[in-house]
Amino acid sequence: MSLPAKVKIVEVSPRDGLQNEKDFIATGIKVELVDRLSAAGFPNIEAASFVSPKWVPQMADGAEVMQGIRRRPGTIYSVLTPNLRGFEGALAAKADEVVIFGAASEAFSQRNINCTIAESIARFEPVAAAAKQAGVRLRGSISCALGCPYQGEVPIESVVDVARRLLALGCDEIDVADTIGVGTATRVRQVMDAVTKVVDPSRVSGHFHDTYGQSLANILAAMEAGISIFHTSVAGLGGCPYAKGATGNVATEDVLYMMDGLGVNTGVDLNEVVDIGMWISSRIGRKTSSRAGNALAARRAA
Repeated sequence: MSLPAKVKIVEVSPRDGLQNEKDFIATGIKVELVDRLSAAGFPNIEAASFVSPKWVPQMADGAEVMQGIRRRPGTIYSVLTPNLRGFEGALAAKADEVVIFGAASEAFSQRNINCTIAESIARFEPVAAAAKQAGVRLRGSISCALGCPYQGEVPIESVVDVARRLLALGCDEIDVADTIGVGTATRVRQVMDAVTKVVDPSRVSGHFHDTYGQSLANILAAMEAGISIFHTSVAGLGGCPYAKGATGNVATEDVLYMMDGLGVNTGVDLNEVVDIGMWISSRIGRKTSSRAGNALAARRAA
């Protein structure tokens, strides 16, 4: 089994992890979360979202968060930008990377944004062009790449087609996202093998939700397929509104513990991340869902 010697962990808790929280989280807490994650050594942090406050009220303070954080040299601070207005906000906030997205499921695209996959990605052409002109990194995310809440199985060819379209827009990195967490290791390997035939593996990342407890196995399968970039969320923060019982993103602490055991370098301090997971969980009034985080914290307390 050949595994990469080093992986890049993209920490998504400040954006993907917090966006579905019902009670508004104070801007200062969001800023502190990003700062703590920066200090722990993450090379890439998804820090905010420039979407309409009407749709995602939790992310209404994106500009304030970006203004308040202490930027660590070498760290990429990413923001989600669904349209040109969002991109202009991201540019003003000095984001290092903007993120656009398209579904691999036709049913998902029609149900959520009332257009075809091709039409949805065409809408990002102005954002992609503006990012390239401004010299800002562009990342594209493929949602429902391993299953859809409406149509069920998603053909691998559909995932590859979206990857091609995002590549044509000029995306520097492309995420293969298991939005509802239904993927299994064999399917992940098949999807990644297919995507990496059209996109260089060094530019492909895996974004897994742990709804069925398969995320760590799926990450390992993706690593065997040559993938070395993964998205994680401290304390397992985040949920999926489309899947009942979804537990959200794979916990950063669990992934770091696995990587340490495999001898794979992440450059991120696991002990610091355990502290961050416990801290943010207490601030938003919930328990961490990270098994490694809970176990390591209990060991310390013993």
